[in-house]
Amino acid sequence: MSQHSPVLARRRAIAAAVACACAALALCPLAAQAALTENLTTSVVAMALGNAVTADPPGIASIHFNPAGLARLTGDGESIHNFVASIRTAASFTPGPNFDIGGWKDDPISNTRTGPVRQVMYVPGYGMPGWRLPAVAVPGIGMYWNKAGSPWTFATDSYMSQAMSLDRTTDPNDPGQYQGRQEQIQRLVYLSPSVGYKYSDTLRFGVSVPIAHAAFVVDTNMRFPNELLGVFGQLQKGWCPEDGGNIIDVLGFGVCGGGKDGMVSPFKKAANMRLELTAPFDPTINFGVLWEPKPWIALGAVYQGGSKTHYTGTYVFDTEPMLRNFVRGMNASLLGPIAGAVLGFPTSIPATQKGNMSAIIPFPSHLQVGIKLRPIRFAQLNVDASYARWSEWDALRFQFDQSVKLLEVARLYGIPDSSKLIIPRGYKSVVNLAYGLQLFPMEKLALRFGYEPRKTSVPNNKIDLLAPLPNTKLLSAGVSYKISKNMEVSVTGSYMTGKFDVPANTDCNLNCSNFLNIIYNPYAGQNVKGDIHVRYFGFEINKRF
Repeated sequence: MSQHSPVLARRRAIAAAVACACAALALCPLAAQAALTENLTTSVVAMALGNAVTADPPGIASIHFNPAGLARLTGDGESIHNFVASIRTAASFTPGPNFDIGGWKDDPISNTRTGPVRQVMYVPGYGMPGWRLPAVAVPGIGMYWNKAGSPWTFATDSYMSQAMSLDRTTDPNDPGQYQGRQEQIQRLVYLSPSVGYKYSDTLRFGVSVPIAHAAFVVDTNMRFPNELLGVFGQLQKGWCPEDGGNIIDVLGFGVCGGGKDGMVSPFKKAANMRLELTAPFDPTINFGVLWEPKPWIALGAVYQGGSKTHYTGTYVFDTEPMLRNFVRGMNASLLGPIAGAVLGFPTSIPATQKGNMSAIIPFPSHLQVGIKLRPIRFAQLNVDASYARWSEWDALRFQFDQSVKLLEVARLYGIPDSSKLIIPRGYKSVVNLAYGLQLFPMEKLALRFGYEPRKTSVPNNKIDLLAPLPNTKLLSAGVSYKISKNMEVSVTGSYMTGKFDVPANTDCNLNCSNFLNIIYNPYAGQNVKGDIHVRYFGFEINKRF
């Protein structure tokens, strides 16, 4: 009986540890988590393990994943890392049952598919270089310092903590142009003063302050396939001669005064909008704890603080002749100016209107807990649970420095303030699990495998082509090899994929055709199916001085 007691004790300890981990997961507020773009481009080693590293934080990347892991580092060292990532997404459009937008049935987008997608990049201090890239490469470097015998370890690192990049500008007729010709959302941490403290041989704490440059760029063409707009366009077709001249109309409301170019259609391009915003200095804070009671088990937790990131930048609205000529014709008639004043219409719309703007866009806080089990020397299992407060993205609110004339037309749809643009999002927070497996066939070699079924924070009735992020599965594999006592090289490859299917009139961020759903449903009445594929390759060199 006594010879089996150590084995029995270990089994009981494993069971107790698993129970503790499950209890910790249960304490996570289930209504406040999600996965959008976090952790996709942060660490080469973490990516290989499906980002399940909270209880076994990887070297300098501990700054992000669990700063307590810094207290495991000794001496001085550096990490040089780089990743290359490509995002490919596509969508197809088919008209829904009884497709009809205010009497219009021949949408040129019907039965088409989006074209090629590439990546762009934002260079802090410079802006958008204008390059269209098959993938984006982002290098980084980190360093740490630990005096022999000291419980304190200090470190800093640079890395990309959030990224989403799309470019659909190759084909001017790409149907995806109405929800993002270009999109670049990135958060680049360029400095992260951090400290880890070794409280005891089994318990460590850490804190880091990532300081990031954030960029938010959206360039999109706009159209408004709305039933009310469609009905009005049909009225024009029945009332206005082809040449636009109608003496009765001149004495009335001037609906024909814009001529052929002023004829309203729900399927015409109405405008182009470009927003370019940055937040050059946006610090957050991370707290971590790591408990390793035995060599074969560890528990970890990290809280990554969020930020109400304050962006500033510029906007440009280029309005097509359709709305400009219509408003001009209406104001050239006898009764049109009176009707326009009642409806809050502008007296004119410039071809281009530009200026300065600001926005407060939350960077969600994030909580992650994990367990590490290494029952035998040759194998280790990591399991993590995480949540991020993407529910804070209920809507994106932009403040312009003046009234935007194009938006004044939208007063008819219940949008009272044309110096603001509110884009509904309606994202939610959900719990996610991640799994990592490490094998150690020899002392110098580690093989890593990761699996992360990422539940999306974008419900199916809120998804769109700006955020084509359905439920996805992330599969990863990597290898590390110790070249010498003081140098290790790691390489990782991963692939993430997911699909979405949005029936017509079910998603008012995408395809509703109701009278008042004008911002923003460019694919009203269309069934939209799509997918996303993310490929990642990264390498890292860790060197101890």
